[in-house]
Amino acid sequence: MVKLTAALAGLLLAVWAGVALASTGQAKHRAASPRKKLLGVACVESHGRWAPATAAARRSRADIAVCKYLAAPAGRVKLARGSIKHEGTVTCGRVSGSWVPGSALAGSYFVSDKRYAADYADVAKRARGSLKRAAAAGEKRYRTRRSKGAAACSAITRVTTTATTPATATTPTPPGTTTPGVPAPGPGDWPTFGYDPAHDGDGPASTGITAANVGSLQASTVNLAQVADSAPIELANVNVSGGTHNVIIVTEDYGETQAIDASTGAILWSFNPPGAAGLPNGPQLTDATPVADPNREFVYTASPDGYIHKLSIATGAQEWQTQVVLGPKTEKLDGAISYADGSVIVVTGGYDGDGPPYQGHVLALNPVTGQITHVFYTLCSNNTALINPSTCSQSDSGIWGRGGANIMPNGNILIATGNAFFDGITNWGDSVMELSPTLTLKQNWTPTNQAMLNTSDTDLGSTEPAILPDRGGVQYAVQGGKDGILRLINLNALDGTAGGPAGPKTGGELQSNVDSPGGTDVFSQPAVWTSPSGTTYVYVADADGTEALIYNSSNRLTTTPAWSNSNAGTSPVVAGGLLYVYDENRGTLNVYNPTSGALITSLPAAIGHWNSPIVVNGIIALPVGSNHNPGSNQKLYIWRVP
Repeated sequence: MVKLTAALAGLLLAVWAGVALASTGQAKHRAASPRKKLLGVACVESHGRWAPATAAARRSRADIAVCKYLAAPAGRVKLARGSIKHEGTVTCGRVSGSWVPGSALAGSYFVSDKRYAADYADVAKRARGSLKRAAAAGEKRYRTRRSKGAAACSAITRVTTTATTPATATTPTPPGTTTPGVPAPGPGDWPTFGYDPAHDGDGPASTGITAANVGSLQASTVNLAQVADSAPIELANVNVSGGTHNVIIVTEDYGETQAIDASTGAILWSFNPPGAAGLPNGPQLTDATPVADPNREFVYTASPDGYIHKLSIATGAQEWQTQVVLGPKTEKLDGAISYADGSVIVVTGGYDGDGPPYQGHVLALNPVTGQITHVFYTLCSNNTALINPSTCSQSDSGIWGRGGANIMPNGNILIATGNAFFDGITNWGDSVMELSPTLTLKQNWTPTNQAMLNTSDTDLGSTEPAILPDRGGVQYAVQGGKDGILRLINLNALDGTAGGPAGPKTGGELQSNVDSPGGTDVFSQPAVWTSPSGTTYVYVADADGTEALIYNSSNRLTTTPAWSNSNAGTSPVVAGGLLYVYDENRGTLNVYNPTSGALITSLPAAIGHWNSPIVVNGIIALPVGSNHNPGSNQKLYIWRVP
């Protein structure tokens, strides 16, 4: 542990407010590797991250916290012109509509005194000796500053509120307003994984990108702080940092969320979850794609410390955070976050190797307050509130497919679970389940070979159900798995019994004679698209190939693909009449004619893992990189119409 002199302790404020504050959103992406000495710890920047410069210090959680927090404060937000004011000796920033005391950083960034105090408190919690005392002194100093500055800043709030209420003002959308039912994406938006709440990968009919111009798009990259092993989302013409932007939002493996201007690649704001400090480069991470609130003012993101965060799209400021797992070292936030029927829907799984204990569960959160309103556990399902995972006699049954919870047209929720014990009473390993919006189990489908799938680690839930179009009340879905078999199941009677109820009965599928492209693990979310001529295609990709199946007029999948190839792929998407499949092995984004399978172009990118693209508003956005490949790129590729 480093030693801190009395002089350094006395210069605590100067260090943080001076040298450290030069680290801004723009500075994160410089090619150089600057060094700083903070509280006696030598820190170095690499790829936007600050870390101790020596191997010995990198083993100290306290030293890691000093570099991470003090060099690049987690709570910094970029504010618009006029949103930072000086009241005498107090600096105030307008964050989420309120003026609060803090510090102005270079590049129009701002950090509240409350955030600074919390960061010092975290360092103090991890440190010992003189470093602990210095950090505690810093916490006290910033709490005192906050207390003294609160009155000056609140006076600005009162004046602003009185002065800016026009007599003819229209009523804005109230923050936190919820949308019941299943919200459809707005014009120019890609607000969730797979475009819509069903996560079916059927994107907008028109994107500005066509077979004629897709090969001549302008490419650029954005350096991310961490790998984003997920999909981005996008919102068009929203207010961010005081201006109107088409904004891409991406959450990275260790929980940092960034808002990026789709036109320029500029980072508009970054949010670092305070509880995830010290996790980067470790095994604890998240691959959950964020989701936008239908009111387009907020986004919901995950962090690997087991929390869901509601962030302002305008500023990146946190509105609330809610803990959704009690054992974050073994319980992972893996599948995409969803929004339906006025609730934020979250699913949980486990980490590579299925290290116990964990129980896959689904949660519904109130989007206004963050309160958990409903919980459904797939093991020990008699529990209706969060439990310590060690208190359940069973483990696993993760909900870890890319789609997370897929929302049916009636608002009900479909999930698939990984390997675990099944009894059809309180334990539901390797099963597809339909839940009501209040997370009541309606019915289940469990394969007859469930016990074999469990013992051989052949998860059914390596992918989530792909919902097919309703045909006169006939509603089917396609379910893959690690065994490489695609099954057609009846959503009106999952186990063959109309309307359920859930229970121990197994089997009941309509088809189980269709293979994945390579006859191997399906880790992607299939896409479902109906062509202008009325033919419904199901696109499936795995590590050995990509294929198009037809859902025919007899309501069955064709056993022979309409077309196939040997190009690997993650979760496919169809947008603007083109099929996009990211080949994570070769590091290319392949663009196909969706009906013939003809390759139109391959856009060069870099290798990845589960990352997948979005295509909307004249841009393609694709994060690349993988924590399974140390040293791989951690970038966001953006292609634009010239």
